[in-house]
Amino acid sequence: MLSKTLLILLTLIAIAVPVAAVLGWLGLTMQYLESPMPLHRALGDMVWQTGKDFLLVAIPMFILLGEILLRSGIAARMYDGIVKWLGWLPGGLMHANTGSCALFAATSGSSVATAATIGTVAIPQIEERGYNERLFLGTIAAGGTLGILIPPSINLILYGLLTDTSVPELYLAGFIPGLMLALLFMATVVVLCLIKPEWGGQRIQASWSERIAVLPALLPPICIFMVVVGSIYAGLATPTEAAALGVVAALFLTLINGTLSIDMLRRAIEGTMRTTSMILLIILAAVFLNFVLSVIGLTQALADFVEGLGMTPMQTMLVLAALLLIIGCFMETLSMLLTTAPLIAPIVISLGFDPVWFGILLMVLLETALITPPIGINLYVVQGVREKGQLSDVMFGALPFVVTMIIMIALLLAIPDIALWLPERMY
Repeated sequence: MLSKTLLILLTLIAIAVPVAAVLGWLGLTMQYLESPMPLHRALGDMVWQTGKDFLLVAIPMFILLGEILLRSGIAARMYDGIVKWLGWLPGGLMHANTGSCALFAATSGSSVATAATIGTVAIPQIEERGYNERLFLGTIAAGGTLGILIPPSINLILYGLLTDTSVPELYLAGFIPGLMLALLFMATVVVLCLIKPEWGGQRIQASWSERIAVLPALLPPICIFMVVVGSIYAGLATPTEAAALGVVAALFLTLINGTLSIDMLRRAIEGTMRTTSMILLIILAAVFLNFVLSVIGLTQALADFVEGLGMTPMQTMLVLAALLLIIGCFMETLSMLLTTAPLIAPIVISLGFDPVWFGILLMVLLETALITPPIGINLYVVQGVREKGQLSDVMFGALPFVVTMIIMIALLLAIPDIALWLPERMY
């Protein structure tokens, strides 16, 4: 049954059927093949019950927040400010790429938005300053993945919804791994540029007075982060309400900067509607698919199969992590989260692992999927922003960071406190 499900799924993805249609069609197909009951009759009620969940309102709010920061020019000024602080390191602007992605991720909650925004600002600098193009593009694709790990993250909200795990605890758990991964990306750039100095391009030298002068450009994303995350942990707002507060804060900042206009708002809202529609269609199709798989017994069959392997919990966890890495090469990240989390999380929890820790591990596995060919969505986003050359350039540039992510996965498996230390002390 599992092999049949995977075969249908991969076949539909291979022929470029849209992800929401793939998941919905797979649910209907498995229903007719495996179940005597007309499960599709529950689809309307299921869509209604899922769609009215208050937590889902956070998704368009965080998307709109990222769109406002992009359209208002705040992101571009933030990038220029980080260049002054990090551009002197071996690798120059490539560290600014990672630093900007980390800071933007702390406001947008989306990896695609992060990669697209920073890519738009950074890519014109490649030829002008003599960087190795592949590695430069790789830093943007990899740095963009931080959007689903560093709070506030849309994917962490969905994981919490799917597994009934506390979103504030997940947000706390994502801080240290997110910062560690950003530093590991920067360390990877330093090592490669020390081995191949010609890859590092022109370093950006700035005096302390220049660095201090650009600090106001870094304040908007920090202020929004404090409003969003601070309101959650101060007990003033739920994650959904905090997302709405973030939008209000972003609008206020654009008003102060003089970039608030009807045209800017129109473009931001249009972008939000397109992205939100895509995400919610995928979510609703995945909920129906997960319902069908549960009814036909695939969830229990997978649990029985894992138990029958006779491995220790850690050996089982290693097998599951390896399986998710392989699946990530062929599935889009959001659909991978929505289809695998309900299946695998109960198994992991039954083995004695913490659901908050597993949520962070899963996010890093999903981040890896974002930059592994052939379906790594961030690779296509960066290539789309670049508008020239071959996709293979971005793929090769991202490979060193895939290795970095595997190191991060190993660290999380070996030292769970990397993710659990902060939430255990706050709750």
